Amino acid sequence: MLRQQLNDALKEAMKSKQGRAVSTLRLILAALKDRDIANRTEGADDAGIGEDQILQLLQSMIKQRRDSIEAYLKGGRQELADGEAEEIEIIQRFLPKQMDDDALAEAVGHIIAEAGASSIKDMGNVMGMLRGKYAGQMDFGKASALVKARLG
Repeated sequence: MLRQQLNDALKEAMKSKQGRAVSTLRLILAALKDRDIANRTEGADDAGIGEDQILQLLQSMIKQRRDSIEAYLKGGRQELADGEAEEIEIIQRFLPKQMDDDALAEAVGHIIAEAGASSIKDMGNVMGMLRGKYAGQMDFGKASALVKARLG
């Protein structure tokens, strides 16, 4: 379903001549195709990656752009930072509503309790459970810091 939404959005952006949207959507679809190929070489079926992996891909693309914005602002390149911000807005249209900080803290507490985690050694298990249950819905960078603070 998400694949179809991305393809439809690309067609619509091309028709309405939205250059930034076209280039961003093409980048997303190219990354998606790369992941599908990598998945196929690992012996998986030809259907490609699942919705949750697509959501993780989109979130990693947003994280990359946020890092770029930070670097561009440090370098005094506001126009490049603005372009990256536009790309983030385009990518976010395909993600479910993101959790606010309170919901994030509640979800982390729930997963820690569910996993029976008690030390920093359990962090990988907790993060895996969070990714499985809340793919596309939370900033895993914030979640990671929260888990580390609670377990450390």
